[in-house]
Amino acid sequence: MTQDTDAEDAERELLEASIPPESAGRRFDQVLAELFPDFSRSRLAEWIKSGDALLDGRRVKPKEPVRGGEPITLAVRLSVETDAEPEALPLAVQYQDEDVIVLDKPAGLVVHPGAGNPRGTLVNALLHHDPRLAELPRAGVVHRLDKDTSGLMVVARSLRAHASLVEQLSGREVHRQYLAVVQGSMVAGSTVDAPIGRHPTDRIRMAVLREGGREAVTHYRVREKFRAHTLVECRLETGRTHQIRVHMAHARHPLVGDPLYGGAFRLPKAATEELAAQLRGFRRQALHAEKLAFRHPASGETLAFETPMPADMQALVRALRADTAAFKG
Repeated sequence: MTQDTDAEDAERELLEASIPPESAGRRFDQVLAELFPDFSRSRLAEWIKSGDALLDGRRVKPKEPVRGGEPITLAVRLSVETDAEPEALPLAVQYQDEDVIVLDKPAGLVVHPGAGNPRGTLVNALLHHDPRLAELPRAGVVHRLDKDTSGLMVVARSLRAHASLVEQLSGREVHRQYLAVVQGSMVAGSTVDAPIGRHPTDRIRMAVLREGGREAVTHYRVREKFRAHTLVECRLETGRTHQIRVHMAHARHPLVGDPLYGGAFRLPKAATEELAAQLRGFRRQALHAEKLAFRHPASGETLAFETPMPADMQALVRALRADTAAFKG
């Protein structure tokens, strides 16, 4: 009996986090699901009931209210967490060590396999790059970018790193900065503080929901103004699905090329032929994850990365500049 227990313990690793102070008064199972979003709620509920998820070292009920600041210990069984197959796909790795991989995702690449996308995803490529990622939740992916958003992502290569990065994301310690080309000429930057949830009638879309939405905060400022468009710098305080796309549309400045939230296609009056061609041909949301900074899970050192806009967004910005100059001239 002891031998079996020891074998089982050897197949587990402890993940640790702390209850955020602002979560005081909420249910333990709800907070746990937010701190460890890569595990299903049903699995977390099982771990709470089995004593594998402890609050302040105690076995508690899922509905137990938390005070804020208590430590959480989660005993995770080491097992294959993904059915995805490894594929030899190119990866633009910016940095890697034993704990993390930082990569530059191209537009058009789906992050997770799913219905209609069983292969050819970032996860398939990661499993080929490092087969050990099969032992981690979602192959180490702790945050994602939409298929047609380009830019920087960090991937965990160990359970220690996974727990640390999830906690940093939940604690809003990870710096994520994006560039977006939006419709309309903005006067100045601002903050959109508007909760986001699933659209009540269109399940593909997200929407600002005053009732039932989850807190979502996006800070933005003007990087460059054009005649009828603006290049904006967006910083995420929270990380909801489609957050920047929804918030910019809510601010009446939807992203250029956004198929879900972009609204009606509009050309500026007397637009140059180059700009007209760029706007008509831009078939994705003009959104790029430009900067990423986080605390290294092992050393505690702050790692910061930056990557330029991809060629299609650079060409769009050049056409906007030329159009603005031609109009002024």
